[in-house]
Amino acid sequence: MKYTLLSSYLKNKYGKKYYKLSLSCSTTCPNRDGLCGDKGCIFCSSKGSGDFAQNVLLPVDKQIERAKELVKAKSDDNKYIAYFQAFTSTYGDFEYLRNVFYETIKRDDIAILSIATRPDCLGDEIIKLLEELNKNKPVWVELGLQTIHESSAVYIRRGYNTNVYFEAVKKLHAIGVHVITHIIVGLPFETKDMIVETARAVGKVTDGVKLQLLHILKGTDLATNFEKGEFDLLSLEEYADIICECINAMPENIVIHRLTGDGDKNTLIAPLWTRDKKRVLNYINHKIAVFERTI
Repeated sequence: MKYTLLSSYLKNKYGKKYYKLSLSCSTTCPNRDGLCGDKGCIFCSSKGSGDFAQNVLLPVDKQIERAKELVKAKSDDNKYIAYFQAFTSTYGDFEYLRNVFYETIKRDDIAILSIATRPDCLGDEIIKLLEELNKNKPVWVELGLQTIHESSAVYIRRGYNTNVYFEAVKKLHAIGVHVITHIIVGLPFETKDMIVETARAVGKVTDGVKLQLLHILKGTDLATNFEKGEFDLLSLEEYADIICECINAMPENIVIHRLTGDGDKNTLIAPLWTRDKKRVLNYINHKIAVFERTI
């Protein structure tokens, strides 16, 4: 089993590791404003999965400077990935989004522009804009797929069919944009085989993957269902085992952008074992090493 972690990919392609600056461009989501729903995805926090993004009320330049302060102890370089993380970052007034993205990408300290969005929010105008931006600096688009299984998509209130994702990937690849796909590991009622099936299908089309453990956060409808005892969560051991199987199911050229993820400790209900991220990552890496020796 061979795989490429993001840090290795960056060093091989750009000669150094760039750190991400988590930003917000003040957008909402069609799953919140009534276009295809008004409650958001069942797991999504009030900040639209942008719990670590900068203050949405700040101009983008100020957001960038504040975000740089948070990573300056890790980085001795002045080049970063601008990551528009919160909500749906291609959903909103087109001219406003165009100005925000150009204002960001023109900065000398921004090496890569990464935009998190939904596959159903990539209209012709946005695709043309992404193509223009990509001619200036590398553009990554992060798609919140979570699962290929329609039953799970309905349960989490995703709001679009899986074929929309595959069509979006085609459109983005046609303009030369690097596609990163988000997969949630541990969705209610999904088996290990179902999760690995998602990883295998995504691995055939995407450039990168973020593997994200399902978190239960306060104030979400998922938290209500969890507290009713409707489903169980994965243990660390189960999660690490599934991660190994997912990586093994994907081609080795797929860049693994994330092996797990953080939940805001102020709103995290479960699983509590995720609070010690260093321990979690060490355990996952150990399991991957053991798994590699057995195949």
